[in-house]
Amino acid sequence: MLKRFTHFIGSRTGMAALALVAFTFSCQENAETPQLGLEDQVLKYQNGDIIPGKFIVVMKPEGLNFRRTDKYEDVQANMRMAATNLFAKYRISEQNVGAVYGTVLDGFAASLNADQYELVKNDPAVLYIEPDRVVSIAQGKPGGGGGSTVQETPWGITRVGGSVNYTGTNVAWVIDTGIDLTHPDLNVSTANGFTAFTSGKDANLNDGNGHGSHVAGTIAARNNTIGVIGVAANAPVVPIKVLDSRGSGSNSGVIAGVDWVGSKGKTGDVANMSLGGGVSSALDAAVLNASNKGIKFVIAAGNSAANANNYSPARVNGANIWTISASDINDNFASFSNFGNPPIDYCAPGVSIKSTWKGGAYNTISGTSMAAPHAAGVLLLGAARTNGFVKNDKDSSPDPIISR
Repeated sequence: MLKRFTHFIGSRTGMAALALVAFTFSCQENAETPQLGLEDQVLKYQNGDIIPGKFIVVMKPEGLNFRRTDKYEDVQANMRMAATNLFAKYRISEQNVGAVYGTVLDGFAASLNADQYELVKNDPAVLYIEPDRVVSIAQGKPGGGGGSTVQETPWGITRVGGSVNYTGTNVAWVIDTGIDLTHPDLNVSTANGFTAFTSGKDANLNDGNGHGSHVAGTIAARNNTIGVIGVAANAPVVPIKVLDSRGSGSNSGVIAGVDWVGSKGKTGDVANMSLGGGVSSALDAAVLNASNKGIKFVIAAGNSAANANNYSPARVNGANIWTISASDINDNFASFSNFGNPPIDYCAPGVSIKSTWKGGAYNTISGTSMAAPHAAGVLLLGAARTNGFVKNDKDSSPDPIISR
């Protein structure tokens, strides 16, 4: 098991090589396309590892002289100009500027050598720089293929109070590997979808891994005659693709997705983050700032059987942030689940969870990645309640089991 690996599914094995790429925005014809300069490059690092030469630069708000607007594209253009101007002071090419953020974090991703790093770090307009790191999930076993002729209610849905046909106007943002866009059991909304990849097979919103589709199904699989049913059945799920088909990405890419959700989301929406890795102040700040806009962030505690305070974004606390540990069908604390109060708020079913999968399929897998979407579905329906406490918690404060 990778000790720095926060939210993986299935077996507790190590991750192999991953592709880290640049960022683009789907369904936005006039959106800017920031470049990170890592396209088609395979970097053989594991989750939580520092990506050499790659950084996240966070600016001081008072050091930015552009006018704020509500339009995402304007903020992006202004932040890119600010980053380019900063680099011009030190004769650093504007091509070294990667993804830019301006809604939930004032900053940008960058490629820097050691000398450039020292120059930028000491600039009076810069608050701090941190190294970019790998974020990964472990691959689950392949889906079973095809659909199901009889609808069933997975045990986890029953444990959190059963399913309700969703009639609200909010959406669930699935910050993950994408979603199977044509799955007959999912109500996928692509109008505000986002993908963090500009080339190759992941330069779209579709899920090439299965993990994001599984998360989406637990939140909101349709109440029809096939497959499974979600907590908030039929609710719209929006793909925010920040991990590739191998379940790999970077903190800078995840922040780009959170920045997008912070711009496009509205009060009462839910954002599920069944991902994570090593500590990142920038990622933590982005999630906290987005949640302050009224978007409910639900975060998997992690699967390292360790203290969740040592992982981002699991460790973030806020009024609209919930970190979720995992339990089995007998309400026992999952052996792999991270622990700690704070940041953990609730426990939810996370062992042997059946849900939707890529290719119109279904799959049964385990992880705090599976627990978080149970809570996301509950919170999309409204305020959460509890129903008992998890048994055999690894800390001195048993987590309450979330229920609608």
